[in-house]
Amino acid sequence: MSSGRVVLVGAGPGDPELITLRGLRWLRRAEVVVYDQLAAAELLGEAPEGALRIFAGKSVERHCLDQSAINAILIHHAQAGRLVVRLKGGDPFVFGRGGEEILACGRAGVAVEVVPGVSSAIAVPAAAGIPVTHRGLASSFAVVTGHEDPTKPESAVDWERLATAVDTLVILMGVGALPRIAALLQSAGRGADTPAAVIHRGTTEAQESVIGTLGDIAGRAAHLTAPAVIVIGEVVRLEQLLHDERVHPQAVEHALLAVDADAAEA
Repeated sequence: MSSGRVVLVGAGPGDPELITLRGLRWLRRAEVVVYDQLAAAELLGEAPEGALRIFAGKSVERHCLDQSAINAILIHHAQAGRLVVRLKGGDPFVFGRGGEEILACGRAGVAVEVVPGVSSAIAVPAAAGIPVTHRGLASSFAVVTGHEDPTKPESAVDWERLATAVDTLVILMGVGALPRIAALLQSAGRGADTPAAVIHRGTTEAQESVIGTLGDIAGRAAHLTAPAVIVIGEVVRLEQLLHDERVHPQAVEHALLAVDADAAEA
């Protein structure tokens, strides 16, 4: 086995300060950095000056490199004895295809380490004042992708079952399909009056939140583009309470208790 290795590092949800200490230590030692579109640009400056930086970002409109090419790059540089940091937005294993990359490296005999990252599925709603769980409102949540391989004959996401299976739905990569997703969830029994939010570029200075209901959120958030996180569920009701700086902390606590009481009686 080569002395080189690949380290999959979760870069976090957008704010460069949300990378883990372990991830930052590896990044500062990297000889090659293969980075995603969603990894904060500021993090590239943490790599050594002489490190090779390779962009491997993907978007709906543009794939700089396909997955097989990315795998080949990781393997090539590691087999040449280099320390390769694969810098991935969020967490490498939450819709990041990190599993495919470590399997490819394993088949090639390349040593791999995974450094978990802060997933946007939880961090972005939190930055917008929306906890994905809350006593009395939500004791379960699911994270699903809103963007699937268009070549698949049918969706792998069972929207009909998900509509009422959990309290909070967090949808990643779904802003472009939001009208269809909202319609599917409503047709499967999720009420049109269910609170909903779309958070664009969460945890960054460009963060923008749009709040509405499942019935109108697609129209309200039509101007937003990726990256965005969609949250559907009663916890969205907490957003205004937790972010209104005019409200005294005790008033917020009383309001939250009232929300709990309402939920318990429902």
